[in-house]
Amino acid sequence: MYIRRLPVSLDKTLLRILACPDDHGDILYKRIGKTESLVCKKCKRVFEVKNGIPIMLPKDFKEE
Repeated sequence: MYIRRLPVSLDKTLLRILACPDDHGDILYKRIGKTESLVCKKCKRVFEVKNGIPIMLPKDFKEE
């Protein structure tokens, strides 16, 4: 997985080991303005990053 220079609140090592919870695809870091997100290379699903924490729940996750 290729990671560009990151102005990131996320650790580079963490970004290398994270994978999409749905299809286990590699992820890319995206930053637009102050908004950070992670994008799955396979399914193109976007995961929000809040306060430096990636919110990566599977599609079928149901909160109780």
